[in-house]
Amino acid sequence: MRYQTQFLLSAFDAAQFPAPTVPEIAFLGRSNVGKSSLLNALVGEKAARVSSTPGRTRAINFFLVSDESNRPRRVFADLPGYGYAKISKSISAEWPKFIEPYLAERETLALCVCLVDSNIPPRPADKQLLDWLRSVDRDFVVVATKVDRLSGNERTRNLAALRKGLGVEEILAVSAKTGAGLRELWGRIEG
Repeated sequence: MRYQTQFLLSAFDAAQFPAPTVPEIAFLGRSNVGKSSLLNALVGEKAARVSSTPGRTRAINFFLVSDESNRPRRVFADLPGYGYAKISKSISAEWPKFIEPYLAERETLALCVCLVDSNIPPRPADKQLLDWLRSVDRDFVVVATKVDRLSGNERTRNLAALRKGLGVEEILAVSAKTGAGLRELWGRIEG
């Protein structure tokens, strides 16, 4: 299926969130994990701005995703990354004030897509995010990005380490560059 994507808005606090109308899919992960690249690969166009400098996204960016007949299907929410040391402490301290309410209270939030870099061992911040999502009873899927950079054996080893370190049974392996795993991720999003 072909999708059309339209940028809706950037929200810096809960009062700016768009009116809840269709299911929303949140993309979360560390800075430089490839959230915007994956979002763009999923919709087949450059919807989200991709930066070579980690930590550029400071707001929740909302994108309306419509089907071929231009019927709104869902909203993708590209959340700011976490864990990048060069971001000002005063800026990153403000993020929980609008990110946590979005993740905990948003009635139309249907799925959290939690991205981890397949090239990096599990990080405490990633485990903390998954534990927090469990505590607020949010559905999530863990997606390992950049798998195109790994050989078959490395991929197997790294995905096993991520599953164990993050305490999850399933991780979807994807590559925004090659398209690997995108169909499986769309299956989870559509479900």
